[in-house]
Amino acid sequence: MKEENLVLKKSKAFAIRTIRLYQYLMDEKKEFIMSKQVLRSGTSIGANIKESIRAQSTADFLSKMQIALKEASETEYWLELLTDADYISEKASDSLLQDCRELIKLITAIVRTSKENNNLPLNEIMNYEL
Repeated sequence: MKEENLVLKKSKAFAIRTIRLYQYLMDEKKEFIMSKQVLRSGTSIGANIKESIRAQSTADFLSKMQIALKEASETEYWLELLTDADYISEKASDSLLQDCRELIKLITAIVRTSKENNNLPLNEIMNYEL
């Protein structure tokens, strides 16, 4: 049986939440600019993590994971901005930010571990959990 990839699972769940936030912002708040930004960066996290699974080398893997980390940081910014501009409630923001920051911690740990142990096979690096 294949082991579950925690960071991939969490990034996909976060992407779905981001899509739902985008739909809410478009339909209910009539917000068309920041909503597209948070959609793009929030869904890009998981896409880059998924790409990293098929990396051609450890360097390629690290590059994809570092892009995912940058996208997660950008998403955190857009969520903070949407909250400060009163487009999303404090309660919704807290929940989304908590998930986003958890992804940042997971990806940071994966990047750090893979840099420290760059001789590990990629499948061992990807199964790293906090």
